[in-house]
Amino acid sequence: MQKYIFSLLVILSSIINLNALELSGTVISDNEKIITSRYIGHIKKVYVNEGDFVKKGQLLYEIDSSSIDSKKQEAQLNLQIQQNNLNNIQTNLDRYKRLYEKDLVPKYDVEQLELKLKNIKNMISIAKAKLKEVNYQYNYLSIVAPNDGLVIKKSIKSGEMAMPSNPAIILSDLNSLKIKTNVSKSNLGKISIGQKANVFIESIGLKTEGKVASIIPNIQNMTHSFIIKLSFDSKNKKIYPGMYSKVVLEMEDNE
Repeated sequence: MQKYIFSLLVILSSIINLNALELSGTVISDNEKIITSRYIGHIKKVYVNEGDFVKKGQLLYEIDSSSIDSKKQEAQLNLQIQQNNLNNIQTNLDRYKRLYEKDLVPKYDVEQLELKLKNIKNMISIAKAKLKEVNYQYNYLSIVAPNDGLVIKKSIKSGEMAMPSNPAIILSDLNSLKIKTNVSKSNLGKISIGQKANVFIESIGLKTEGKVASIIPNIQNMTHSFIIKLSFDSKNKKIYPGMYSKVVLEMEDNE
């Protein structure tokens, strides 16, 4: 019965304006995020499932820190070695300066130690920067949601290896929903940005208004059609990407 009513509404809209164009569309999110890992590592735990709603900053999954722990220990050890070398060179330099004041060692020896001291200080700066870089990597072991959204795909499990190039989670922003449809090149001249349309989503009984938000060439379609995206008023209905919709556009006569 509901489907019949919606079909009737579409027909009536077309009768009122014979120049109207009826299109089939799909609800999409215009802000879909593909979540990946920055570093390689075993996934410690996954905290979400497909269909879950998440808030911005919510923890999605964690990566084990073992590989970074070993890098940190290596960086700390290198820094400690350089600091020990610095202490030894500084002690020798102080001693040689006292001996030089008594004319017991040549100035060249003092200058060589001063040069070594300068070099070791540079090496310590590099070692500290390396340790800071390793510590910063811990920030990327806890993967959080960049915005509110719906988890529409999860491709990872605990114990698997996280790879930077592989999508782990796809997050769809339900606050950026649009209707996506295709229109032929012959009708494109009668459609413009901001043009109003009637939108019908039968599955939830929604009849609302929308308008053309963008027109994009469909380069993957050999029929030379164009992709139309429409913004619309959800009227506080629960709407999800993938829902089927109908769009009735009142065509502009440019002849």
